[in-house]
Formats: sequence, structure tokens, C-alpha cells
Amino acid sequence: MQIITKKISDLKPYEKNHRKHPQKQIDLLAKNIERFGFTTPVLIDEKNEVIAGHGRLLAMKKLNKDDVPCVLMGGLSKEEVKALRLADNQIALMGETDLGLAIEELKELNNAGFDITLTGFEKDLLIESDEKDDQIPDNAPTIATLGDIWQLGRHRVMCGDSTKKEDV
Repeated sequence: MQIITKKISDLKPYEKNHRKHPQKQIDLLAKNIERFGFTTPVLIDEKNEVIAGHGRLLAMKKLNKDDVPCVLMGGLSKEEVKALRLADNQIALMGETDLGLAIEELKELNNAGFDITLTGFEKDLLIESDEKDDQIPDNAPTIATLGDIWQLGRHRVMCGDSTKKEDV
């Protein structure tokens, strides 16, 4: 595998890319690139069309960079390129997080004074990490009933079904 540098302006995002990148993700990718450097090259085909790395490319644009490290995936058929594009996004989603281990790592980073927001995990995991606290016992008494309205600061929450006009 050979990493080549390409001008961002020469790269063409794939117009049917199914993975969407919210601004929060692009901002976080940009912060990570600033902190750690560009760690994963963009995959492109012979026509400079992006196969994988659309989010990283958007982050580099946000950082006003001109060039981006790429890997040219030459010799693939149209079908192989499509399959690789889908696989690159989907296979990563198949992994599972061991929340206990992740929280342990986050605590160590936090204790060392490291900005844990760079990890993409929420800081509130350090406050309440025990999911058992969220389980409601079967014999718990009912407090709210249909139609009850609760005041939460400036907001009101009603116990009901928002898809039913009569509840709203």
C-alpha cells in the first residue's frame, strides 16, 4: 500500500455516499486531526473519487487544508469499489463496545488531565457508569399516569402519546 498526497480540490466525493456526517462529527474529526495528525488516509479510485474517508475529507476542508493523504485503490471493478465503500462503513458498526473497559480508560485519561471529548464519548459516562441504576424493578409503584404534566425547569413534559392528537 502506498500513501500518496492529493489536492483536496482534485478529489470527488461519491454522490451516493450513504454515510451522513453531522457537523458535530466533522468538528470532532477536525479536533482529532489537529491533535493527532491525519492518521487514516482517504481511499480513492483511479478517477479520484472517494471510496472511504468522506468525513475525514470534510474535516480537512474545515481546517482549510489543501492536501490530504490518500491510498489509490487501483484495479478494482465498479462492483468491488461499491462493495468496499459499503463494507468500510458497515463493518465498523458491527463492533460492540465494552462500556466498562471504555469507562476505565476514560477515567484514566480524565485523571491525567486529557480532554476526553476527543474520544467521542460523553463526559457523563464518568458521572453515572452503572447501567444497573437505570433498571426499574418490576414491583416499582406507578408515579405518572396518562395525562400527567410534569414541570422540569422551564419545560413541561406530559405522560402520553405524542402521535395522538387527543394526548397533545
